[in-house]
Amino acid sequence: MRLLLPGFFLLLFLASQSARSQSTFSSAPDTIITIKAVEGLQFSEKRLVLKPRTRLMLIVQNDDDMAHNLVVTQPNTRARVVEFALAMGQSGPTKNFVPNLPDVVAHTHLLNPDERDTLRLRLAEEGDFSYVCTYPGHGSIMYGMLYVTGRPAKLPPIENDPNLPQAALTGNEHTHHAPAVHPYMLQLPAVYRTFMPDASPAAIAVGLPSLNGGPNQSYCWDATTCQLRYAWEGGFVDNSEQWEGKGQRLTKIIGNLYFRDSTFNSPWQIAGQKPAAIRFKGYELVNRYPEFSYSIDGITVRELTKPTPGKRGLTRRFMIGPSTKPLRFRLGDVANRYRASVGRIENGWLVLAPGTRLITLTVN
Repeated sequence: MRLLLPGFFLLLFLASQSARSQSTFSSAPDTIITIKAVEGLQFSEKRLVLKPRTRLMLIVQNDDDMAHNLVVTQPNTRARVVEFALAMGQSGPTKNFVPNLPDVVAHTHLLNPDERDTLRLRLAEEGDFSYVCTYPGHGSIMYGMLYVTGRPAKLPPIENDPNLPQAALTGNEHTHHAPAVHPYMLQLPAVYRTFMPDASPAAIAVGLPSLNGGPNQSYCWDATTCQLRYAWEGGFVDNSEQWEGKGQRLTKIIGNLYFRDSTFNSPWQIAGQKPAAIRFKGYELVNRYPEFSYSIDGITVRELTKPTPGKRGLTRRFMIGPSTKPLRFRLGDVANRYRASVGRIENGWLVLAPGTRLITLTVN
């Protein structure tokens, strides 16, 4: 539990999850409310309406399959807090992706699936506060409003509230099967710089062609941590809703995930120590496939990913600059099978001898 205002509590009016419902008022001096992080980068409660100087125990439950937190922010500071959380880089996970700012009123710890935390707060003065998930890539859409007011009837209806996301995402954002809409005739391989679910704002979506009768596949590469975030089969993406918004909506994945790396830090370690310092250098197209360039503690890496011919899977090629120390590369979540041209695989890591320059790694 994180308690930034000790000894104080909160009483609230709770808005119904239905956009057509009116806010309801709890007149009890002590109120317990549960808010859940749910599928589709949403909180179960879109808006909380509070009366000043009354008490609340706020239970935050993660019912999603990815990590989330909940951060209460001062009025008009949500975007700033989200921006500073993203800039935390590799220190983010150990600090729950919560920046040390006076804009932060209170926060939970970083909740893994099925975990919960409890906040006890008091906001004595009226104001339009926010609550937001600051896990990188979530804060642009996963937030709600926390109104502290003695005049709840003055608030707009939930469906017309300009302080809420333009549209609440529904359904499983990782299994969207609508036809893709693109601004031009799509030619694969294709590269989109776009806002992807469960990734930082620096995500890059790559659509891959079918090779030798294999399935259509795509992947999300995250330039913040220079890692393959996840991959899916069945289609590419539909980002048509982004054309209508201002970054509040995420690009939709068409297909089903089969690979994920859920750890949000550098996948590389030098000499088996802490995650290497990462610096993204950009990418260039090699026969339309993007080859990403970055450095790990000053060592240059070039990474190129193609579909495995004839079946589901990816073939990843790494070209590594000179190194005198052993390297470790995190393979991803344990549900996949991996094969490497050099090195040894142990406990979810590929261990490489000093001086290794070229690796071919397959995942399926």
